[in-house]
Amino acid sequence: MVAEHVELALFEQSLEGLHRPFCDRVADAAEKTAGSVLFDVRVDDDVCVQRMAAIGYGVTGTAIIVMEKNGQLRCASVSQDTALLVAELAAWDASPLSEKARVDHRGTAIMLLARLRSIGHFAG
Repeated sequence: MVAEHVELALFEQSLEGLHRPFCDRVADAAEKTAGSVLFDVRVDDDVCVQRMAAIGYGVTGTAIIVMEKNGQLRCASVSQDTALLVAELAAWDASPLSEKARVDHRGTAIMLLARLRSIGHFAG
């Protein structure tokens, strides 16, 4: 259910002809759906996906948004089995710049994307 609200906000953006950066679109979708951006990361070395972000809704759940290489955005609600990876990326995203430069998040992002694909989201 969470992903559907995010998809609607992103769809409204496309109807308005807004071609803004991924991070701005995610932040706008979070604001419109009363969520908060947990992380926004590049996904290097993936054939299909170049960016991934998460919007959290407290106990209601989390929506993951990916931007494919062709620029298309896709959304999915995530389950508890991905919660640890989402929390790890959120902690990395909230850390100071000096720590972000020192800690590599790419492995966690690739694992999260692989787990999402294994449960039927974001075909690769």
